[in-house]
Amino acid sequence: MPPLTLAQATKKIEAYTDCYHRRTGTQLNSVPGVKEAVIGGLAHNLAELNRPLCPCNFYPDKVAELRHRRWLCPCDEMQIYKYCHCMLYVGENNLPITEHLPPQHEGRQMYGLNPDPHPELGRPRRGQTSPGMEEWYAEK
Repeated sequence: MPPLTLAQATKKIEAYTDCYHRRTGTQLNSVPGVKEAVIGGLAHNLAELNRPLCPCNFYPDKVAELRHRRWLCPCDEMQIYKYCHCMLYVGENNLPITEHLPPQHEGRQMYGLNPDPHPELGRPRRGQTSPGMEEWYAEK
């Protein structure tokens, strides 16, 4: 299969995010520019790497990062805690959902407690822990 053009990748990511936000009971961020920037970064990585690697992180080696899967959209934090650090998938107040995060998580520290409007939706990996989170908590 030939690589996707950026326009094709953008169309795919837009369709995916539209479906995913409804399936998880979230909304796409309505702050001007946020949704477009994140979708543009996901599309760029999809076209370049054939995978929707989160554009909101720095990776010394993007190809090596793909093997971990942690930051492929939807990332581990979204699937476990329903927390989108990119702020693409948010609650009605345009803030990330933090209700399911451990209290010491940086998202809970920064944004406070933001409830999940649809706790029955999303979180296919609830009850799991994201790789690397134990180390992060140990440092705190």
